[in-house]
Amino acid sequence: MAHLDRAHRFPEAPGDPSTRARQDVAAPELSASLAQEVVPAAVSANGKTPSPGGPEQRKSRAGRNLPAAIGVGAGLGGLVIVSLFVYKWLFLGLIIAAVVIGSWEMVRAVSVQKARPPLVPLLLGGPLMVCLAWFGGADDLPLGLLATLLAIFIWRFAAGAPHYQRDVTAGALIAVYVPFLGSFAALLAYPAEDGSVRVLVTILAVVLSDTGGYVTGVFLGRHPMAPSVSPAKSWEGFAGSVVWTGAGSAVAVSLLLDDAVWWHGAVFGVAVSIASVLGDLGESLIKRDLGVKDMSNLLPGHGGLMDRLDSVLLALPTAYAVLAFLVPPW
Repeated sequence: MAHLDRAHRFPEAPGDPSTRARQDVAAPELSASLAQEVVPAAVSANGKTPSPGGPEQRKSRAGRNLPAAIGVGAGLGGLVIVSLFVYKWLFLGLIIAAVVIGSWEMVRAVSVQKARPPLVPLLLGGPLMVCLAWFGGADDLPLGLLATLLAIFIWRFAAGAPHYQRDVTAGALIAVYVPFLGSFAALLAYPAEDGSVRVLVTILAVVLSDTGGYVTGVFLGRHPMAPSVSPAKSWEGFAGSVVWTGAGSAVAVSLLLDDAVWWHGAVFGVAVSIASVLGDLGESLIKRDLGVKDMSNLLPGHGGLMDRLDSVLLALPTAYAVLAFLVPPW
């Protein structure tokens, strides 16, 4: 609880008047926070204790609306599969939509800290990068990033000198983090005849990493991995992510990709799992620095789109590089 953490950081000297004053101010805030967090978990809207397994408990234990989260996740997954194997141009549209929405969410989130990165260059530069990757390949993608960065630097001139460095730095971070990394989905999908399969095994590896880490962490987690960033993550859960993903990818890659053998898939799975975990921790670090829980409330039960892409963005270039080296498409 944020209020409780702030209260614990107050100086402990009992004779300090400023300390007593701050504690007096924090006390009603702490009481209100406890009332908001504890009471809804014990009492339903009609004043009765929720039944075991009821919607109130399902939401309070997970912190999210689980039925909505499952429904939205299944719908998005189905849309991606259809776009990959039925109408591939739709997948290009999905990538463009994802980087545009993700960029908008990031600009919205950093505004909490008064940063004002130029939005228009990001909304135009993201589709540019994706299309250059789709039609031109890896050689053309950096040109899209360079054009976007130049547009950010120039567009910000109009707002004057105050906080110029802060705003363009935030804009450059978003340009690299969201559209540039996201464009590797286009690089995975389009150039090779088996591009759809390459995207599929990458998504499968990320899902295995998230699921394996969660299940292992729940049952065996004892040692926090990064408590100041993501207290729920443990080293045991990380080991579970790597093992599950390595084993699952050894089977999936060897079966679905021509000229691939089991150890290709194992190396691929381990690399993608590590990248996925680091991507998740990276977004958690950004959110903690900004003081926000979710990037937006766009997806019911999930938060923002960036809250779902955190594990994927760093995994995409990792998957592209490993597959290009071990199982080249040419």
